[in-house]
Amino acid sequence: MLALFQSFGLPELGVILLIALIIFGPAQLPKIGRSVGKAIREFRASSQEVSKAIQEGIEGTDEEEGPKKRKSSDDED
Repeated sequence: MLALFQSFGLPELGVILLIALIIFGPAQLPKIGRSVGKAIREFRASSQEVSKAIQEGIEGTDEEEGPKKRKSSDDED
């Protein structure tokens, strides 16, 4: 995604901003900017939660296998 923004230069961003200004008007641009910022923050938070849950699931699977092996060795005694 970063590579996408690297291909945009200052003139391209200026044209995009000008088009947005014409379409939405100067009163709506701050509201749109806030909405986009909130959406990006929520997306990042949810993706971090998913990554954390996956990591905990992977680590939890390893930890669950260890006690099962120990119990089976305890049952043999």
